[in-house]
Amino acid sequence: MQPENNTESLEALKEIRSIMDRSARFISLSGWSGIWAGATALVGAYIAYGWIKAPGFSGYFDTIDSYFHIIPKLLLLAFLVFVVALVGGFFFTYRKASRQGHKLWNNASRQMLFALFFPMFVGGVFCLSFIQSGCMQYIAPSCLAFYGLALIGASRHTLSDIKYLGILEVLLACANLFLPGHGIYFWAFGFGVLHILYGIFMWNKYDK
Repeated sequence: MQPENNTESLEALKEIRSIMDRSARFISLSGWSGIWAGATALVGAYIAYGWIKAPGFSGYFDTIDSYFHIIPKLLLLAFLVFVVALVGGFFFTYRKASRQGHKLWNNASRQMLFALFFPMFVGGVFCLSFIQSGCMQYIAPSCLAFYGLALIGASRHTLSDIKYLGILEVLLACANLFLPGHGIYFWAFGFGVLHILYGIFMWNKYDK
Protein backbone atom coordinates (compact mmCIF):
# COMPACT_ATOMS: atom_id res chain seq x y z
CA MET A 1 0.00 0.00 0.00
CA GLN A 2 2.92 2.36 0.49
CA PRO A 3 3.70 2.90 -3.23
CA GLU A 4 0.04 3.71 -3.85
CA ASN A 5 0.05 6.20 -0.99
CA ASN A 6 3.20 7.81 -2.37
CA THR A 7 1.57 8.15 -5.77
CA GLU A 8 -1.52 9.75 -4.27
CA SER A 9 0.65 12.13 -2.26
CA LEU A 10 2.57 13.17 -5.37
CA GLU A 11 -0.66 13.76 -7.28
CA ALA A 12 -2.00 15.86 -4.41
CA LEU A 13 1.19 17.92 -4.33
CA LYS A 14 1.00 18.47 -8.09
CA GLU A 15 -2.60 19.63 -7.77
CA ILE A 16 -1.72 22.03 -4.93
CA ARG A 17 1.18 23.39 -6.91
CA SER A 18 -1.05 23.88 -9.95
CA ILE A 19 -3.63 25.79 -7.89
CA MET A 20 -0.94 27.99 -6.33
CA ASP A 21 0.58 28.68 -9.74
CA ARG A 22 -2.78 29.72 -11.18
CA SER A 23 -3.41 32.06 -8.24
CA ALA A 24 0.04 33.66 -8.41
CA ARG A 25 0.41 33.90 -12.20
CA PHE A 26 -1.95 34.54 -15.07
CA ILE A 27 -1.24 31.53 -17.28
CA SER A 28 -4.05 31.76 -19.84
CA LEU A 29 -2.21 33.92 -22.38
CA SER A 30 -2.81 32.50 -25.83
CA GLY A 31 -0.21 32.21 -28.55
CA TRP A 32 -2.87 33.31 -31.02
CA SER A 33 -3.01 36.64 -29.20
CA GLY A 34 0.59 37.31 -30.16
CA ILE A 35 0.02 36.22 -33.76
CA TRP A 36 -3.06 38.44 -34.01
CA ALA A 37 -1.26 41.44 -32.49
CA GLY A 38 1.69 40.99 -34.83
CA ALA A 39 -0.48 40.70 -37.94
CA THR A 40 -2.46 43.78 -36.91
CA ALA A 41 0.76 45.75 -36.35
CA LEU A 42 2.09 44.78 -39.79
CA VAL A 43 -1.12 45.96 -41.46
CA GLY A 44 -0.90 49.25 -39.56
CA ALA A 45 2.78 49.66 -40.46
CA TYR A 46 1.99 49.02 -44.12
CA ILE A 47 -0.68 51.73 -44.12
CA ALA A 48 1.60 54.17 -42.28
CA TYR A 49 4.43 53.43 -44.71
CA GLY A 50 2.16 54.32 -47.62
CA TRP A 51 1.32 57.65 -46.03
CA ILE A 52 4.92 58.50 -45.15
CA LYS A 53 6.22 57.58 -48.60
CA ALA A 54 3.41 59.40 -50.43
CA PRO A 55 4.48 62.01 -53.02
CA GLY A 56 5.13 65.39 -51.45
CA PHE A 57 6.07 64.01 -48.04
CA SER A 58 9.71 63.28 -47.24
CA GLY A 59 9.14 61.37 -44.03
CA TYR A 60 11.29 63.74 -41.99
CA PHE A 61 8.63 66.38 -41.24
CA ASP A 62 10.67 69.11 -42.87
CA THR A 63 7.74 71.52 -43.21
CA ILE A 64 5.02 72.65 -40.81
CA ASP A 65 2.33 71.66 -43.31
CA SER A 66 3.59 68.10 -43.69
CA TYR A 67 4.00 67.78 -39.93
CA PHE A 68 0.43 68.77 -39.04
CA HIS A 69 -1.00 66.87 -41.99
CA ILE A 70 0.40 63.46 -41.14
CA ILE A 71 0.56 63.40 -37.33
CA PRO A 72 -3.22 63.24 -36.62
CA LYS A 73 -3.58 60.44 -39.18
CA LEU A 74 -0.71 58.44 -37.65
CA LEU A 75 -2.07 58.90 -34.13
CA LEU A 76 -5.52 57.71 -35.18
CA LEU A 77 -4.02 54.75 -36.99
CA ALA A 78 -1.91 53.81 -33.95
CA PHE A 79 -4.98 54.00 -31.72
CA LEU A 80 -7.02 51.79 -34.07
CA VAL A 81 -4.20 49.24 -34.31
CA PHE A 82 -3.95 49.15 -30.52
CA VAL A 83 -7.71 48.65 -30.10
CA VAL A 84 -7.95 45.92 -32.75
CA ALA A 85 -4.93 44.11 -31.29
CA LEU A 86 -6.35 44.42 -27.76
CA VAL A 87 -9.80 43.14 -28.72
CA GLY A 88 -8.33 40.18 -30.59
CA GLY A 89 -5.95 39.40 -27.74
CA PHE A 90 -8.81 39.48 -25.26
CA PHE A 91 -10.89 37.14 -27.43
CA PHE A 92 -8.17 34.49 -27.81
CA THR A 93 -7.17 34.72 -24.15
CA TYR A 94 -10.80 34.47 -23.02
CA ARG A 95 -11.32 31.43 -25.22
CA LYS A 96 -8.25 29.70 -23.82
CA ALA A 97 -9.20 30.52 -20.22
CA SER A 98 -12.71 29.17 -20.78
CA ARG A 99 -11.40 25.92 -22.22
CA GLN A 100 -9.05 25.49 -19.25
CA GLY A 101 -11.72 26.37 -16.72
CA HIS A 102 -9.72 29.34 -15.43
CA LYS A 103 -11.01 32.74 -14.37
CA LEU A 104 -9.99 35.54 -16.67
CA TRP A 105 -10.24 38.26 -14.02
CA ASN A 106 -8.39 37.46 -10.80
CA ASN A 107 -5.63 38.89 -8.65
CA ALA A 108 -2.89 37.62 -10.96
CA SER A 109 -4.46 39.14 -14.08
CA ARG A 110 -4.98 42.47 -12.30
CA GLN A 111 -1.34 42.59 -11.24
CA MET A 112 -0.22 41.64 -14.73
CA LEU A 113 -2.33 44.35 -16.38
CA PHE A 114 -1.04 47.03 -14.01
CA ALA A 115 2.57 45.96 -14.56
CA LEU A 116 1.94 45.98 -18.32
CA PHE A 117 -0.06 49.15 -18.87
CA PHE A 118 1.59 51.58 -16.44
CA PRO A 119 4.95 51.63 -18.30
CA MET A 120 3.03 51.83 -21.58
CA PHE A 121 1.09 54.83 -20.26
CA VAL A 122 4.35 56.55 -19.29
CA GLY A 123 5.76 55.74 -22.73
CA GLY A 124 2.68 57.30 -24.32
CA VAL A 125 3.31 60.52 -22.37
CA PHE A 126 6.91 60.55 -23.59
CA CYS A 127 5.76 60.08 -27.19
CA LEU A 128 3.26 62.93 -26.93
CA SER A 129 6.05 65.14 -25.60
CA PHE A 130 8.27 64.19 -28.53
CA ILE A 131 5.44 64.97 -30.96
CA GLN A 132 4.91 68.37 -29.35
CA SER A 133 8.60 69.22 -29.63
CA GLY A 134 8.98 67.78 -33.12
CA CYS A 135 11.46 65.07 -32.10
CA MET A 136 9.81 62.43 -34.26
CA GLN A 137 12.88 60.20 -34.46
CA TYR A 138 12.42 59.21 -30.81
CA ILE A 139 8.82 58.01 -31.06
CA ALA A 140 9.42 54.53 -32.49
CA PRO A 141 12.31 53.65 -30.14
CA SER A 142 10.34 54.99 -27.17
CA CYS A 143 7.34 52.83 -28.08
CA LEU A 144 9.55 49.76 -28.37
CA ALA A 145 11.56 50.50 -25.21
CA PHE A 146 8.63 51.18 -22.89
CA TYR A 147 6.67 48.26 -24.30
CA GLY A 148 9.65 45.96 -23.78
CA LEU A 149 10.08 47.16 -20.20
CA ALA A 150 6.35 46.61 -19.65
CA LEU A 151 6.65 43.02 -20.85
CA ILE A 152 9.64 42.39 -18.60
CA GLY A 153 7.73 43.73 -15.58
CA ALA A 154 4.54 41.82 -16.44
CA SER A 155 6.46 38.54 -16.82
CA ARG A 156 6.53 38.25 -13.01
CA HIS A 157 2.76 37.80 -13.04
CA THR A 158 2.29 35.60 -16.10
CA LEU A 159 4.22 33.21 -18.32
CA SER A 160 7.88 34.06 -17.90
CA ASP A 161 8.56 33.60 -21.63
CA ILE A 162 7.30 37.11 -22.41
CA LYS A 163 10.37 38.45 -20.60
CA TYR A 164 12.54 37.43 -23.56
CA LEU A 165 10.21 39.18 -25.99
CA GLY A 166 10.53 42.28 -23.82
CA ILE A 167 14.33 42.09 -23.88
CA LEU A 168 14.32 41.86 -27.67
CA GLU A 169 12.00 44.88 -27.92
CA VAL A 170 14.33 46.96 -25.71
CA LEU A 171 17.42 45.95 -27.70
CA LEU A 172 15.60 46.83 -30.91
CA ALA A 173 14.74 50.25 -29.45
CA CYS A 174 18.40 50.87 -28.60
CA ALA A 175 19.42 50.01 -32.17
CA ASN A 176 16.75 52.33 -33.57
CA LEU A 177 18.22 55.27 -31.62
CA PHE A 178 21.31 55.10 -33.81
CA LEU A 179 19.35 54.75 -37.07
CA PRO A 180 16.97 57.73 -37.12
CA GLY A 181 14.57 57.92 -40.02
CA HIS A 182 14.01 54.16 -40.06
CA GLY A 183 11.55 53.97 -37.18
CA ILE A 184 8.75 52.52 -39.30
CA TYR A 185 10.89 49.48 -40.11
CA PHE A 186 11.91 48.92 -36.48
CA TRP A 187 8.31 49.45 -35.38
CA ALA A 188 7.04 46.89 -37.91
CA PHE A 189 9.69 44.34 -36.94
CA GLY A 190 9.27 44.82 -33.19
CA PHE A 191 5.49 44.92 -32.96
CA GLY A 192 4.79 42.83 -36.04
CA VAL A 193 7.37 40.16 -36.82
CA LEU A 194 8.56 39.55 -33.24
CA HIS A 195 4.97 39.21 -32.02
CA ILE A 196 4.14 36.66 -34.69
CA LEU A 197 7.27 34.62 -33.94
CA TYR A 198 6.54 34.85 -30.21
CA GLY A 199 2.93 33.79 -30.78
CA ILE A 200 3.97 30.76 -32.81
CA PHE A 201 6.47 29.77 -30.13
CA MET A 202 3.88 30.15 -27.35
CA TRP A 203 1.26 28.24 -29.31
CA ASN A 204 3.64 25.32 -29.83
CA LYS A 205 4.74 25.33 -26.21
CA TYR A 206 1.46 25.90 -24.34
CA ASP A 207 -1.55 25.72 -26.70
CA LYS A 208 -0.84 22.98 -29.22
